[in-house]
Amino acid sequence: MRIGLMMALAGESTTTRERLITGAQAAEAAGFNSLWFPEHVVLVDSPVSQYPYADDGSFPAQAASGMLEPFVAIAMAAGVTQKIRLGTGICLVPQRSPIYTAKLVADCDVLSGGRLDFGVGIGWLREEFEALGADFDERGHTCREYLAAMHSLWTDEISQHHGRLLSIPPVRMAPKPLQKPSPPIYFGGESDNALRRVADLGQGWYGFNLLPDEVPGRVAALDAFVRHCGRRPAEIDITVSPYLKPARDIAALEAYGAAGVDQVILLVGGRSATELSDNIARLGEELLVAAATIPSARRS
Repeated sequence: MRIGLMMALAGESTTTRERLITGAQAAEAAGFNSLWFPEHVVLVDSPVSQYPYADDGSFPAQAASGMLEPFVAIAMAAGVTQKIRLGTGICLVPQRSPIYTAKLVADCDVLSGGRLDFGVGIGWLREEFEALGADFDERGHTCREYLAAMHSLWTDEISQHHGRLLSIPPVRMAPKPLQKPSPPIYFGGESDNALRRVADLGQGWYGFNLLPDEVPGRVAALDAFVRHCGRRPAEIDITVSPYLKPARDIAALEAYGAAGVDQVILLVGGRSATELSDNIARLGEELLVAAATIPSARRS
């Protein structure tokens, strides 16, 4: 089993150059497989939208805290590391310019030496979409169409796209991603529609806020959708994060493996750059050797 990290970088005291560099280098030195960065370009006070990963619908951070733009963070992390994979966890594709997003994905893959994992989601915060002038209600279809346009930009010498929401005339985009045909796409979300997007278009699923006993039902549904698309379940990488839920020990990792999980993403933080580095090193010492011996039930 592979173990990755999501660093808690939100707010002026934590979204700093020192913390990002220290955390990225500490994660690589400890031997973690990947480092993931979330996205919200703006937040709002007292949103009407319900956060799907909290029982009371409240987002677990103050609107004033903010967070780093994920591709900017990935570009900096790529410059101070050599091996660790770097992921958007997740990129809110339907609220972004698809051409600029395709360019950022390609350039970050090139500058990282082919280490980018492109985590994709459709979002939950209607107020953020409205601030950006994006259509919240169409976000599922928008995500699919934007990804189709991005695929052409990543793979075709002369790219174009003509769809219901977007028309791109013949253009050239370079450089192309190092990973072919593109960096692996991990779809976030736990609904059937999210799992269908994985089955249709993805190379991985990023399940979020899930304990081990919450995984098997979703993996079984995903496998059924994958087979319906004429693909093999083994083609799909299963990545899951417990997020704020208590699942950070060897027993939990073994349970995730039994549920078919290939990679677990753990949230890590600290009150200072030094504490962040120490927490990462300690977590690596506690988990990584044992994790390397834990198989995924879907691979065995």
